[in-house]
Amino acid sequence: MARPSRRNEVFLADSRLGNFKPGSKMVDDENYAEHVRKLGEAYVTVKRQILRHQSSTTGLFPCNLADAPHEAHIRDSIYCASAAWALSLAYRKIDNDKGRTYELGQSAVKCMRGILFCWIRQADKVEKFKLSQSANTALHSKFHMTSGDTLAGDEEYNHLQIDCVGLFLLFLVQMISSGLQIIYTTDEVNFIQNLVYYVERAYRTPDYGMWERGSKYNNGSTELHASSIGMAKVALEAINGFNLFGDKGAAWSVIYVDVDAHNRNRTIFDCVLPRESNSKNTDACLIPTVSWPAFAIHDEELRNRTMAKAVRKLQGQYGFKRFLRDGYGTVLEEKNRKYYKPTEIKTFDGIECEWPLFFIFMVIDGVFKGSADQVEKYQNLLQPLLAETSDGVVVPKYYYISQECIEAERAKPGSQIRIPSMEEETGHLFLLGQAVYMVSKLLVDGLLHITELDVIKRHLPAAARPRHSIRYSFFQGRTSDLVVQIVLIAESVRLQQMLATYGILSQTPHQIEPIEVWSPNELTKAFGFLGVNKKLGLSGRPMRPVGGLGTSKLYYVCGHLVVCYPLLFEVSDFYLSQDMNLVIDDVKSDLVFLAKRWKLSGRPTFCMLVREENIRGPNTREYLDLLAEFKTGSCGGVNVRLGRLQTLISAACVENLDFLQSVPDTYTFKYVDELSMKSSFRSLTDVSRLAKLDDEPIDIQPLKFMSSYDIVQRLYHTDNMFAQTQILSVLLEREGLDYRIEDSTIKDRLDRLLRKAGVHQNWHVVRFCAGLLKKMVDSLAPSLTAMLVRGKQATIGVFGHEEEVIDKPMPPFKIKAILYSTTGPYDVSDIALQQEMILNIGKYISTSPELFEGILKIRIGWIIEAMRRELCIIEDKDVSIYSMPPSEVRKLLLITLARFGGQVERTPLQTRQLDGAFNRVPRDFYDRVWRILEKTPGGLKVCGYHLPQQPTLSDMTMYEMNFSLLVEHMLSNITDPAYRQIMVELFMVVSTLLDRNPEVQFLSAVDMDKLVQQGFDEFQKDQSRLEVQEKQDDMLTFFNTAPNVKRGTTSYLAKAVVNNLMQGAVRSSQDEFCSIS
Repeated sequence: MARPSRRNEVFLADSRLGNFKPGSKMVDDENYAEHVRKLGEAYVTVKRQILRHQSSTTGLFPCNLADAPHEAHIRDSIYCASAAWALSLAYRKIDNDKGRTYELGQSAVKCMRGILFCWIRQADKVEKFKLSQSANTALHSKFHMTSGDTLAGDEEYNHLQIDCVGLFLLFLVQMISSGLQIIYTTDEVNFIQNLVYYVERAYRTPDYGMWERGSKYNNGSTELHASSIGMAKVALEAINGFNLFGDKGAAWSVIYVDVDAHNRNRTIFDCVLPRESNSKNTDACLIPTVSWPAFAIHDEELRNRTMAKAVRKLQGQYGFKRFLRDGYGTVLEEKNRKYYKPTEIKTFDGIECEWPLFFIFMVIDGVFKGSADQVEKYQNLLQPLLAETSDGVVVPKYYYISQECIEAERAKPGSQIRIPSMEEETGHLFLLGQAVYMVSKLLVDGLLHITELDVIKRHLPAAARPRHSIRYSFFQGRTSDLVVQIVLIAESVRLQQMLATYGILSQTPHQIEPIEVWSPNELTKAFGFLGVNKKLGLSGRPMRPVGGLGTSKLYYVCGHLVVCYPLLFEVSDFYLSQDMNLVIDDVKSDLVFLAKRWKLSGRPTFCMLVREENIRGPNTREYLDLLAEFKTGSCGGVNVRLGRLQTLISAACVENLDFLQSVPDTYTFKYVDELSMKSSFRSLTDVSRLAKLDDEPIDIQPLKFMSSYDIVQRLYHTDNMFAQTQILSVLLEREGLDYRIEDSTIKDRLDRLLRKAGVHQNWHVVRFCAGLLKKMVDSLAPSLTAMLVRGKQATIGVFGHEEEVIDKPMPPFKIKAILYSTTGPYDVSDIALQQEMILNIGKYISTSPELFEGILKIRIGWIIEAMRRELCIIEDKDVSIYSMPPSEVRKLLLITLARFGGQVERTPLQTRQLDGAFNRVPRDFYDRVWRILEKTPGGLKVCGYHLPQQPTLSDMTMYEMNFSLLVEHMLSNITDPAYRQIMVELFMVVSTLLDRNPEVQFLSAVDMDKLVQQGFDEFQKDQSRLEVQEKQDDMLTFFNTAPNVKRGTTSYLAKAVVNNLMQGAVRSSQDEFCSIS
């Protein structure tokens, strides 16, 4: 179909590819006059089309000139400012600029400061959002053009758009780096620092995305968007160590970034790509995310896959669709409704509007890649879509299908002529499109070089970008032969002497003076002073733990050099550090993590604090072997260098915490001091061994009828650690944690018991105490997010009881509330165990995702049940999982996940129990359920849950993740793992029968439980006839029968399905009936 001839060719021959020279930056003398002429034309166009609409008070730009000329949207304003700024950069290359360089640059400054003005008035929201990441506390994304006032309440508009804040920070750095002065005061510096905190947790903050609609269903729900996470990642990389006052700045105008937060955003971003979100398989907004202006990824293979998918799925003759089934701008969308009805998006299938804007982005992408072919291709596609008016070239916002052409377009996609939106006729320009078009013209016409537009060189690999300052850390990319520096700090001289007898080099805190050793908690307190501003009500960095990357830097603090050990060695942390085997495993994992994820200049320095208690347990030999392995220069495939701290400083990554100079002198930070010991030991034979303690539980029911005084007396006369914990739990429930027993509270006694039990390796008591004390391990939220971004859902709860589904990232306090509400009432120890499981699953799904193949919903309680069953198979006896060391629990999880890792052969029942507990399904299971549903107008029933055919098929697509999650929701009503697996097998049987007999269709709802029962009845008939067995109600024998053998479960399930079909529950278009084979 030919394109509409009404569009004029607005690119002149000499402005297409003739002057496009990616490597050209200077103006030739012979081309100077032509260059000035083109600049003059661009200046007139920018003034006429863009700057004439800029607010004289706030500097903002309107988003919708036709319907809401008083509304300014942040994103659109930033792109408009970027066009004026880009042209000002182009004017810098000529001397007689007639003042236009300054004028255009200041127009951009006014806009950026206008955005800052609007947002800084919402500083209270930034403060709240840092803690909650809630949509109700998000910065607003649109304001009144002239006053800067808010236009819609928190719940009236979808303001939560992380990409918007990231885009602002990115262009702020770009413009300041080009020489513009945008930030004026300390208050503004502090606010920008808090904006960094605002975007740091984008990796776990579902938002509404670039299109302000959230999920593609447009029902008010948020979801994780790759574009938002990518923009946040880019902003963090760009602003790290950047001085907001430019070259004239001081130490206190420098911005700091949490390197671990950046790494989490980077990791999650890489995992989500090439998808945009759970509901959007791809999205056009990924183009400006992975290309200009963000350049969020430099993995060429992943970048190319992301771009290719967007082109393949979304590109049309008139532009790119924003995403599939997007109703915006179509004639079928009801403009008076904010949200869609449940099945409404099906009506937009195949008629989505196409946006020329993304052809322009592809032109810019081609320029940055130096691909003249790509530039020419998309210019040729763009030419017929533009209109020449008295105000210059007009970029239509989108092209849509008219009402009378809808059915023809659906019948033959791409066959109908689309109609442009009304920008040309009304003169109400789409300013964002005009701004991006102007940037592309400047590049293609040779008026602007890519290194001038991208001042901070985002388009280059990190190692090739300019560094802001040597005083602050800088992202430079990873080297393939990175060396991790290791320093061992022994907490006492006698421990150092003992290690020396084994040839292990260590230092004491006194020997490294004046360098100080800090705990990660002290470092967290230090960063708490960063960004504090009482006038704005900003408290600075939230008290989030500093991760492994942050603790691998050295820090200058008020003239003192500080080294920090990782959270792994923190005594006050979760009890996991008391399991030395786990610590050894985690140390090796941390070293691999550093080698893989370190992106900063300088080497990472891993400070290992060695305590005396580390060599008192049963795993001392393994611990010493690890320390000795460091001397070889390699540990777990990672290059390491063990040495004295003083000799490692020169190659280390050092950060200057200059902001701490303003901290009051009365505030002091605590450092690790050396333990003073009178005696000494020279070898392990001198180390006292731990005595075995009695830890049998007691019956606490009688205690509940005793007075608190009598219970305390019982406590005094009990040496049994488990019994003491049980007694304290009764007192806790009655009196609370602050109830005093002599000179200490219940909390103090539980803390001591937890520590003592850990030393004696009594893990059931440890977990019991941790549950009573409501201990929470760090990094639960990132571990859950690691599951979610890989297309999984998670549930928390005890097996056999109600579970809470986690389908979106959430902050730690919400996770804690879910853990204690779903798990606490049944078993306090399970609270701690489930936290271990979340950490372990997060670790394995990140490093070995293939272990979770076929598992869509990760049900923590069910997985623990699977591990219990596996433990019984391995040990051939009942063993409490609560009594196992955390390291053994981790190994058991790996064995159980691997399916064939146990030493004992599994029966069909055991296999079904394990696969059912893991919720594991065959590779194409969900596609098969979709095809069954297509032939079942009445829908499917499982354990009382009805999955209807409509609106399911209208609202979703076969390959959509949300459909798979819906099927899992249906199956989650099953309470027996083995029965669940039989149900999965039944779905596969039904699918096979329907695939082989395409003429067959169910007429009514299919009750899957009834089919299982009928199959079981047929099985029992054969058992009674062949084995002379009495009829039983228990299905265990059926579950313990192999599926694909003679008289296997598959044959009986197939027979039940066929019998159901023969009883008239189907409609067939042919006389012959269905066949099984």
